[in-house]
Amino acid sequence: MRPPPHILVVNGIKVRRPVFVLAAPHSGADLLGRALKRSPGFHVTMGRAAVTHVVHAFARRPSIARRGLGAIRVLRDAMAESWQILPGACRECPDVCREAGGVTGTGPCATAGAVARFGDASPDLLYSAPVLLQAFPDARFVQLIRDGRDVAADMMADPAALSWFKPVRVSDDTEFPNPFLGVKSAEHIDRWKAMSTAGKCALRWRGAVRLAAELHRELPREQLLTLRYEELAASPTETVEILSRFLETRVSKVALYGRNAPKVGAWRTRLRREDAELVEKVAREELARLGYR
Repeated sequence: MRPPPHILVVNGIKVRRPVFVLAAPHSGADLLGRALKRSPGFHVTMGRAAVTHVVHAFARRPSIARRGLGAIRVLRDAMAESWQILPGACRECPDVCREAGGVTGTGPCATAGAVARFGDASPDLLYSAPVLLQAFPDARFVQLIRDGRDVAADMMADPAALSWFKPVRVSDDTEFPNPFLGVKSAEHIDRWKAMSTAGKCALRWRGAVRLAAELHRELPREQLLTLRYEELAASPTETVEILSRFLETRVSKVALYGRNAPKVGAWRTRLRREDAELVEKVAREELARLGYR
């Protein structure tokens, strides 16, 4: 049951139809966030501390996200704080967000008078999708799916992503099933600890794909758009046209070109053969379970 409508006002602007970008790690969420951030009328945040702390709390302990109105208020307040346009606010943004907004000084990356819609493309936002839907019933969601081999290759080169696999991250209060780690029950945790890094990356990708599939089944087409990263990389113009129709606004495609775009098929030169075969095995089993090739 959805909560009663809540009117959220940020910078004197009513928040209507906010846009949230969802994806597994290194699946292109930041790239799509840049495109939205450069689109007329949008104020899109990426990785602000207020949001990241809440998102990771929900990801590590899924039961927190099921605490009704309390979880909804916490996430809505975190978004409202992140979207505030204040002098010096961008100093709190991570580099990727500042770079996407073209911020070179201490000024904000958006002008309040020009903002019509808000959005967020923070890492791991996918794990808060159910709460976001309750907090913002009119929200639009865009989720990206990327080849698990490329995801694993990029994760293995990212110290921040690998830090979640340290033993200290899995404590006695870790909850299962845990989509964030891709572990279904506490009985499997010893096997998980003994897995290779590539295997852990593959399981985390699998957990994200399962969440994405659930959203695809549950949300209507007018509220959720699912994109393949490989199609976005091959045809940015066509993808932007699809996205613009979905969001009913013009989306910039400039950010989809250039060196920041993750490469398609780079796993062939970056993964060891045994790692690639392990990720492929996990991917084949999961896609078969979902009814895909």
